[in-house]
Amino acid sequence: MFKLLSTSLIISLTLTLSAAETTAPKPKPKLWSLQPLTRPTVPQGLTKSDNPIDAFLAAKHKENGVTPVGPADKLTLLRRLSFDLVGLPPTPAEQDAFLADNSPDAYEKLIDRLLANEQHGVRWARHWLDVLRYADLDGLDGSVMPAAPGIHNWRDWMISALNQDLSFDKFVRAQLLGNRNSGRVLTSTGGRRSRGAANPQDQFALGFLARGAITNSNKDQNLAFAAVETISTAFMGMTVACAQCHDHRFDPITQADYYGMKSLFDPLVLRTVPLASAADIQANGDAMEAYRSKSEPLDDAIEKLTAPFHKKLFDERVSLLPPDVQAIVNKPENKRTVAEQKIFDDYYPVLRIDDGKMKEIMPKDVIAEFDALNKKRRALKRPLSLPVNVVVEEDRLKLNEPSYILTSGDPMRPEKDKPVKPSFPFKPEDVDFRDGRREGFVDWLTAKENTLFARVAINRIWGWHFGEAIHKSTSDFGMLGGRPSNQPLLDYLASEFVAHGYSMKWLHRLILTSDAYKMSSASADKSANYDADPNNTYLWHFRLKRLEAEPLWDSILSSAGNLDLTVGGRSFQAVTPDSKQSIFLPADGTFESRKNRRGIYMARGYIPSTEVMSNFLQTFDVDDGRTPCPMRAQTITAPQALYTMNGELVERASIALSEKLAKESGDDVKTAVDLAYRKALGRKPTAGELDRTLTYLGKDQANLKGLGWLLYNLDEFLFVK
Repeated sequence: MFKLLSTSLIISLTLTLSAAETTAPKPKPKLWSLQPLTRPTVPQGLTKSDNPIDAFLAAKHKENGVTPVGPADKLTLLRRLSFDLVGLPPTPAEQDAFLADNSPDAYEKLIDRLLANEQHGVRWARHWLDVLRYADLDGLDGSVMPAAPGIHNWRDWMISALNQDLSFDKFVRAQLLGNRNSGRVLTSTGGRRSRGAANPQDQFALGFLARGAITNSNKDQNLAFAAVETISTAFMGMTVACAQCHDHRFDPITQADYYGMKSLFDPLVLRTVPLASAADIQANGDAMEAYRSKSEPLDDAIEKLTAPFHKKLFDERVSLLPPDVQAIVNKPENKRTVAEQKIFDDYYPVLRIDDGKMKEIMPKDVIAEFDALNKKRRALKRPLSLPVNVVVEEDRLKLNEPSYILTSGDPMRPEKDKPVKPSFPFKPEDVDFRDGRREGFVDWLTAKENTLFARVAINRIWGWHFGEAIHKSTSDFGMLGGRPSNQPLLDYLASEFVAHGYSMKWLHRLILTSDAYKMSSASADKSANYDADPNNTYLWHFRLKRLEAEPLWDSILSSAGNLDLTVGGRSFQAVTPDSKQSIFLPADGTFESRKNRRGIYMARGYIPSTEVMSNFLQTFDVDDGRTPCPMRAQTITAPQALYTMNGELVERASIALSEKLAKESGDDVKTAVDLAYRKALGRKPTAGELDRTLTYLGKDQANLKGLGWLLYNLDEFLFVK
């Protein structure tokens, strides 16, 4: 009996312990990225360079048995720096000046000159806009809007901020709060300090948050969802979005953390701010009234003519829907519930009737009348919309509404038994929300004590300079992201970044003056290095980098002498919309007409069944902005080769380049060849190249076009070494 009881007891205890192991919370992993940031000691005696970057790399070289290659030549460095800092090829005059400058600090002066160039902000804004999911258009068929009217003002604010070397903490604060200032000033009564007034231009930085909404009403709460995903990956290096449906499987982030962070942005609504003067508003209103007096009679006539055909097609499509959906569609809009309106909106793309479908069932005489009315309608020029800027502001009513966990992701199905309070992952106990939800979060995010903030920023900037970051997964500093290849270097740079006031231009100078950055990309004679470090993890040679789409576009137009370097302004639409696309693409002055501007100004975005992105952007790996893009893909594909061989852009540039060469060289063919190589490749031709090119050209300058085409199609034109 005793033995039986003992056995039963053992079994019971075993089951109890097993259950406890199953239900007990798992201990949170200790992430390397959350450990305190300390300034590592710079290794000594391993390199002749006085740049600390080289000392940390030398330690890794020694540890892994690799030997760094020698420096690149001056023209290679000039081209590398030019594309890196301003995104443009060096001109022949710039090549001559750099080669002629034999002073010890010639290279440092070149860096300073490029950093002071207003095109520097244009180049580096593109990097950050990728991460922060910039788009000119975003929406659903039937409910299309610009990503936010005036969204280009956010892009232009960023260009200006980078040119001014706005500190990184203020760069982030402005985009989350519309106020770069973190300091407090005494109130008039001498009481609690309040935040200083915002700089007026920082309203444009709020385009970052406004861009998250894809409808004016924001009923789907996409603004808050997008803010959580983008901010957490861009500035925290954490995949917080993985906790939207359940606690994070690997990182110490719970579902409550996710929705607590979302609640920081739940009260935000869109607000349109006019940017025109009173006189402009009055004049535009008069012009709009004149336009309406002519357009409305035509609209009424078209509607009356098409009504029976539209109704016939609409009723046919409705009859194919499930009975419950038919009932909702046939119900007047003001009688539908919120849930029913959502169902109607979901089915709207199926129910929408375009002109082409109606004309298929119209008699010929009606088609003729319909086309005549439309011709008159199109001939009317609608006054351009006045400039506006869309920002975000907190709705006081929404501030008092509770936030809930939404496991389904549907705001219409909140789990009211699971309310959440404003919070965020890794929140310390002493966060002060008295100034506001976002204010409390941003104070923590940009604090010097936040170990993630500087590490993530340093890692991104390093990756954009070298083609691969120290921590390869730039947006994932969690368990699945792995470990940095050189954490002492990353932590040293992060510590110094904080000490130097988060100056991005200081960081650029430090990186660019290192021997590591000045290394050659030629590595064929270092087979021992390949054996020890085949992936160049420890940076023993400079990585060959394919030009991204925008610098490639800029380089083609620049070498041909056709590039417009004007900074700022609206984007230009590279896609020519057909009659169907014009239903969705705005024709109200949203886009610029000039198409020879820098690639950063080329419109991008996404609309279902409608081309927004040009073939050029799609071919050369540009994302459409629906999700954050931490690092551009660098594919080598057949469509890219076909584009440069057959595309209209290269065809026009080849003609323009040949005309420019003929004009600048006169009758001297050798001079023309020399100029062609210097404009396109940033160097003179070798003796062999010169001989073969002169043979090809003969005495016929018409062949200069073929020479331009050939240079644009060389690997050397497409890559930076």
